[in-house]
Amino acid sequence: MIINAKTKLTFKENMFIGSMLFGLFFGAGNLIFPIHFGQTAGSNVWLTNLGFLITAIGLPFLGIIAIGISKTNGVFDISSRVNRSYAYIFTILLYLVIGPLFALPRLATTSFEIGFSSYVTEQNGKLFLFIFSLLFFLVAWMFSRKPSKILDYIGKFLNPVFLFLLGILMLLAFIKPMGSIGSAPVQADYQSNAVLKGFIDGYNTLDALASLAFGIIIVTTIKKLGITNPAHIAKETVKSGFISIILMGLIYTLLALMGTMSLGQFKVSENGGIALAQIAHYYLGDYGIILLSLIIIVACLKTAIGLITAFSETFTELFPKRNYLMFATVVSIVSFVIANVGLTKIITYSIPVLMFLYPLAITLILLTLFSKYFNHSRTVYQFTTYFTMIAAFVDGLKASPEFIANTAFAKGIVNFGDHYLPLSSIGMGWVLPAVIGFVIGCIVYLARGKKSITEA
Repeated sequence: MIINAKTKLTFKENMFIGSMLFGLFFGAGNLIFPIHFGQTAGSNVWLTNLGFLITAIGLPFLGIIAIGISKTNGVFDISSRVNRSYAYIFTILLYLVIGPLFALPRLATTSFEIGFSSYVTEQNGKLFLFIFSLLFFLVAWMFSRKPSKILDYIGKFLNPVFLFLLGILMLLAFIKPMGSIGSAPVQADYQSNAVLKGFIDGYNTLDALASLAFGIIIVTTIKKLGITNPAHIAKETVKSGFISIILMGLIYTLLALMGTMSLGQFKVSENGGIALAQIAHYYLGDYGIILLSLIIIVACLKTAIGLITAFSETFTELFPKRNYLMFATVVSIVSFVIANVGLTKIITYSIPVLMFLYPLAITLILLTLFSKYFNHSRTVYQFTTYFTMIAAFVDGLKASPEFIANTAFAKGIVNFGDHYLPLSSIGMGWVLPAVIGFVIGCIVYLARGKKSITEA
């Protein structure tokens, strides 16, 4: 039930929503990716971190702003500006990637691998993963059954616990640093174009996609706190989003520096999870592993609750004949099943879809931000999106598993992209086509006499 309408939230309410949003975003991947590029970038960590922050907090913040100023409920509404069929396909693909096909299973498997895999034998690993992931998704499902309580679960409880636990480890790392940042060795991939490499690394957080997906949770929460006017909802969305991204940026930077300093004691690890475990053990011994396990589980659990909630609320909107609890149950079960396939396989098959969706999400965010300047013209949305889609398909093929990437068709498409699309070699071949599509769309829009989206 909505209380008496008001025009703005209190500072305390903004802080709680900002905390909730941070908690939704910040899962295990957000912990391990900065640690890893901190190790691989070495003394170039500052430049790499700059690029990383553009995609890891800059784009999510723009996504939050886009949801706010569009005065819509989320990604389906704004992607409908291309056309309704595209909106269904894009929304479903986006939620499947950040939901049961990639992000949700990754939360369970990452929690298990960092927190428990070192304590079980290889032959018992699958059994213990099965038990852990079953319990993990059962708890996440139980919390997700009541979406109206998500502010209390995440913003007021789980996130403060997470920050307190992580703060202990960070404090130790900076009081007694393991090594110097300035003299840390730089891996080959980060010796040139460190900023661009960091930009691509930021894709792995999935947060630009998640910012569109979590829009429905933010808007719903603000409405429940008594803000009903769309303009006021937009303003409060931006304010809460700003609190969240400032906190995220600070923690990303500190984690990256921790990774770089760890080179004073350890070699570059295979992934950030291993490095984080080494750092925790260095400072606190076996107690450090226990602390890290708690950090990872809390981080993953709060994000899982948010993703299940966002997925279920959106699919209830898309398919109103089905109820929220059914979707929450199905997504939890599917995520549990896929989690037991293994983290490596999950990443292998999901990255191509991620490389395809990310450019489309970025252009949709930017189009929404500047939509009023071309009168929300469907023509501009369509030309920009379709040109981006062609190049994003090339990036997706390039990142595909070998049995797809090695086909004659895939090789031909990828070779074309490498030759004719600038920045294709670093996964950003979509930039020029997107700009060309936008320019053509604007020209056609002007030639047609500035028809708006509602007239197209």
